[in-house]
Amino acid sequence: MNSTLQQGRLELNNIQVQFTQDGHRFQAVSNVNLHVEPGEFVSVVGPSGCGKSTLLNIVAGFLSPSEGIATMDGKVIKGPNAERGVVFQQYSLFPWLRVRENVEFGMKLQGVGRAERESKARTLLGLAGLLPFENHYPDQLSGGMKQRVGIVRTLATSPRVLLMDEPFGALDSQTRVVMQEILTHMWQQWKISVLFITHDIEEAIFLSDRVYVMTARPGRIKAEIPIDLPRPRNAAMTASPVFTALHRQLKSLIREESLAAMGGEIDPGSFGSNWHLGEEGMGAL
Repeated sequence: MNSTLQQGRLELNNIQVQFTQDGHRFQAVSNVNLHVEPGEFVSVVGPSGCGKSTLLNIVAGFLSPSEGIATMDGKVIKGPNAERGVVFQQYSLFPWLRVRENVEFGMKLQGVGRAERESKARTLLGLAGLLPFENHYPDQLSGGMKQRVGIVRTLATSPRVLLMDEPFGALDSQTRVVMQEILTHMWQQWKISVLFITHDIEEAIFLSDRVYVMTARPGRIKAEIPIDLPRPRNAAMTASPVFTALHRQLKSLIREESLAAMGGEIDPGSFGSNWHLGEEGMGAL
């Protein structure tokens, strides 16, 4: 378990982001306020282009806000730092290194001794179900296994916060479900703070303590939804009345913003009386 449970608090206060494109300045994010408490799992959802990844890049230190302040544990975020580990959708493993060597890489840069590196790497690989593959090369692994190695490598440097930008977006649906359960298991073991970006409503509910919903661009916080579901969670929980109600609520909020992003020009009635956009059509928004 993480002994720094009281560390890892994120705060975004009145964040605004403006970009210049083709000589024109536009507002990407406007007056965003959100927080992640130590050890909390928080997701951000919203229509495409609303600024979800922009917010994560600010917390990661890759991007500075035009206005407002982003802090971790009360200190202003001024650039990347090992205390904030980042996992992207793309696999970022070194193909010439074996799995355990990939996991040890960050610790080696931190000056951690060989025996300690190996012990910690093997412990984390065990938690992720990857210990039998510690001597494999990345090109010998499936997509889900590569992403597990990426998560383990990030956790190995002992960050206070884990930032995840659509980490399972490239995976098939069955692998994605398995990865969600594995991530939940690892998070419960380590209890570090997580800020998770996703388009998938079901994924956000399954993983999170709270979910922020963003508006269409310029991105603002439309709603903050607590996820009152017991842990540990499993796939059967997605059929529960509470889960279904949360899914319906989030889907409705995001649908409003998705239509707004398209100018509100889509009239469902124009498709005929038998047409409707059901759970299948909106689940991944």
